[in-house]
Amino acid sequence: MPGLNAEFIPPARPVIGEAEIEAAVRVLRSGMVVQGPEVAAFEEEFGDLVAGRHCVAVNSGTSALQLTLMALGVGPGDEVIVPSFSFAASANSVRLVGATPVFVDIEPGSFCLDPAAVEAAIGPRTVAVMPVHLYGHPAAMDRIMEIAERRNLAVIEDAAQAHGAALGGTPVGAFGAAGCFSFYPTKNMHSLEGGMVTTADAGLARTLRLLRNQGMEVRYANEIVGANMRMTDVAAAIGRVQLRQLPEWTAQRQANAKFLDSKIVGMVTPPVADGATHVYHQYTVRVTSDRDAAQKRLTELGIGNAVYYPTPIHRLKPYLAEDGKPGPWDLPETERAAAEVLSLPVHPSLSPEDLERIAEGANLAGGAR
Repeated sequence: MPGLNAEFIPPARPVIGEAEIEAAVRVLRSGMVVQGPEVAAFEEEFGDLVAGRHCVAVNSGTSALQLTLMALGVGPGDEVIVPSFSFAASANSVRLVGATPVFVDIEPGSFCLDPAAVEAAIGPRTVAVMPVHLYGHPAAMDRIMEIAERRNLAVIEDAAQAHGAALGGTPVGAFGAAGCFSFYPTKNMHSLEGGMVTTADAGLARTLRLLRNQGMEVRYANEIVGANMRMTDVAAAIGRVQLRQLPEWTAQRQANAKFLDSKIVGMVTPPVADGATHVYHQYTVRVTSDRDAAQKRLTELGIGNAVYYPTPIHRLKPYLAEDGKPGPWDLPETERAAAEVLSLPVHPSLSPEDLERIAEGANLAGGAR
């Protein structure tokens, strides 16, 4: 086993190759650099990933969530059910439109919203549910959609980490009123920065296009109050290159995860739900002994690792009650996940030797004999 002098294996490795560079330069030389033909082409091509839905490109995944809530009319006095075990942007987007996030617990296997907890949390002010397809595993959308349809709630999928994931053959981003994707550099595909909203509703798509562009479809003919959340053509050109490579990268992530599943015995490897297609944005294990010690040992062995997320959103400062304590949330699976999860490298740039090192290191760090 290589020791302290081994080359470090990063937890993520964003791809910026010659094709991406050439695409960016081509756009810069064209002089059409903001929300032009590259953005339109990217939207058209991304539709193939989400069962042909309308696609609206924006400047970030957070903007995608915020604009979707705005387009659906969610605002002050409304409540949106969200998981606390997620990146803060999920709940931040709800707060940014003046609504209130209601935190509910997760299922222990997928780390995604527990449908039973969703149903129990619905109240008279609940207008929407925001399932997060965490780590690349789809949430239980069949059960969540049944609840939402029965209770007349909008469903906004946070698919920031789940490009190409699916449940029962239906891709994420094609279940709810809208799906929201991120193209941040560490995602399974990126555009340096950017986001996408997907929807089957042509009217909602038009409203989103107005909102991202100061409320205008025709220049200076503002129809509504909007924002400036446009995607640049440089970002879209890079995104188009990445989108073409996504199937190959996804297959490699899945093969890497399968190898790690077969080798790691010192930690609890991530299960995959029946009918789910996991795209492994993260390969997240559970460490049920001493996670800090496991992280220290992995780092000593030159194996990158990270905890997503050590602090659930409901325990972050902006979401504490007035007395500085967490609100009245009973989220035992969320708390357990935050204490146990550890993500190991799974990105498509890993070599067979890297994978062997990761598996052996995980077993050493996890205390396997």
